[in-house]
Amino acid sequence: MGRKEYGQVWELQQQLVAARAAGKVEDTLILVEHEPVITLGRKTTSENFKPQDIPVFKVERGGDATFHGPGQLVGYPIIRLATPNVQAFVRNLEEVLIRATRSFGIDSARVEGHPGVWVGGRKVASIGVAVTNWVTFHGFALNVNTDLSYFHLIKPCGLDPDKITSMKDLLGKEIPFESVKRAVVEDFTEVFECPLQPTPMDQSPSLPQA
Repeated sequence: MGRKEYGQVWELQQQLVAARAAGKVEDTLILVEHEPVITLGRKTTSENFKPQDIPVFKVERGGDATFHGPGQLVGYPIIRLATPNVQAFVRNLEEVLIRATRSFGIDSARVEGHPGVWVGGRKVASIGVAVTNWVTFHGFALNVNTDLSYFHLIKPCGLDPDKITSMKDLLGKEIPFESVKRAVVEDFTEVFECPLQPTPMDQSPSLPQA
């Protein structure tokens, strides 16, 4: 969907979740970049977040405070779960991002008890999901060429901001964003065993009016 304001895509997710629960649409994966924004998950504490000069949204997903912004690939899977196993769904999202980052030469892995994707003790991708009527929404954020200084506005996921990294930071060079998108789509197709039909921007679901 290119780069969109967070609130617009959040509303779109809610519309798609209701439509998916009613069987009116198929499973959908939204890929997007956001303008700078902070989102607060259900576990956010006052110690991990102070008011900032950029937009802030309290949302339904699990987890703590995090940042979204340009250079970060954000994915929102709107999927009806075949079995009520949210943990397995999160593990699959981790697997997608591990495969995608490894294809660029990054030695990424899981850290038990800390959802997301890690490289040498630093977090390159965050995961925070919500489920309603067994339909998932919210999702993952992969730091590709992200400006990491924004994470110092918060304690991201309750962590020291210096624990957050990006593909650019790890590899020491700008990463072709479209190549990362393609890798994520290919690995998502394989891990979730669901062929994706790319939808051009001019045919994408209509965003609600701001």
